[in-house]
Amino acid sequence: MTQNYIRVRGARAHNLKNINVDIPRDKLVVITGLSGSGKSSLAFDTIYAEGQRRYVESLSSYARMFLGQMDKPDVDYIEGLSPAISIDQKTTNRNPRSTVGTVTEIYDYLRLLYARIGHPHCPQCGREISQQTVQQMVDQIMTYPEKTKLQILAPIVKGKKGEHVKLLEDTRKAGYVRVRVDGEIRDLSEEIKLEKTKKHSIEVVVDRISLKPDSAVRLADSLETALKLGEGNVLVDIIGETELLFSENFACPDCGIALEEISPRLFSFNSPYGACPECTGLGANLEVDIDLVIPDKTLSLNQGAIVPWAKSQSSYYPAMLQAVSEALGFTMDTPLEQLTQEQWQGLLYGFAKPIKYTFLSYFDDRPKVHTGTF
Repeated sequence: MTQNYIRVRGARAHNLKNINVDIPRDKLVVITGLSGSGKSSLAFDTIYAEGQRRYVESLSSYARMFLGQMDKPDVDYIEGLSPAISIDQKTTNRNPRSTVGTVTEIYDYLRLLYARIGHPHCPQCGREISQQTVQQMVDQIMTYPEKTKLQILAPIVKGKKGEHVKLLEDTRKAGYVRVRVDGEIRDLSEEIKLEKTKKHSIEVVVDRISLKPDSAVRLADSLETALKLGEGNVLVDIIGETELLFSENFACPDCGIALEEISPRLFSFNSPYGACPECTGLGANLEVDIDLVIPDKTLSLNQGAIVPWAKSQSSYYPAMLQAVSEALGFTMDTPLEQLTQEQWQGLLYGFAKPIKYTFLSYFDDRPKVHTGTF
């Protein structure tokens, strides 16, 4: 029978005085109360302790060696429990990569689950991507009725502009007789002229077959040839019915986007293989806000227009800004609102060629001259 409640009877841990309570399952439940009223004693020392104890007891004696088993709580009985986890309150942990999933290690199981049952799809067209062997292709084609006519095509050009003269000539020299150009079967012995400014699709006709019970071997040989010619892709035209597109690569045959075979690391935002390349898995990007760096553009560099450096006692920043202003053709007393677009670009983002500047530093009250580049 499905349990709808976690039933606690006679809980006596710490400040609890023989408490009976029914807590609904599959709900977000908050336990509140005054300090010392027994909230943690009920949640952690009673319910969690019993759930964890039962789970550990179900494991082998070898596995129990690596897990800390909690003592049986002071309670008459608890029913409706599931294996339990708890998360300690940590107010000092500011690591953005630490989440409920990583702390409890549930995230590791989810990554493994997604890697095993996941079906990758092309991020551009949404088509499901699957890796197929030649035998799987043959098995699928052989499900069609006997005497079904089909032709095996190797795509060598897909939506590319040009006349493709050399490609067609190389195909003819390789011994192939026919190609399909923009959906039309053409003989390679004839002159094929294509418009240079239009996009074309070209498939080489590798074989024409009328299905028979013993066609599997011939199919496999032709598919292998077509896959090699089509760089892992093959098109099977079931004449008068449909077309089947197969790929032995883990890639979208339509868009040409190749994907790595799914593995647990692809689902980790802490791994460079699974993290977003823009935010590195943090979900946010840190960017400089120019309006905060230079809030008052009526000021000059000498007047402290660049706020983060305005109160610096170092000679490094003034020397660098002096060299920058001279290279850009304005003075340190020029209000920044009067700068040209080119001068703004150079001041904020630098130059194509580095410029040199010198500044003083003091060590044991002795000045030392340094040279830097910007």
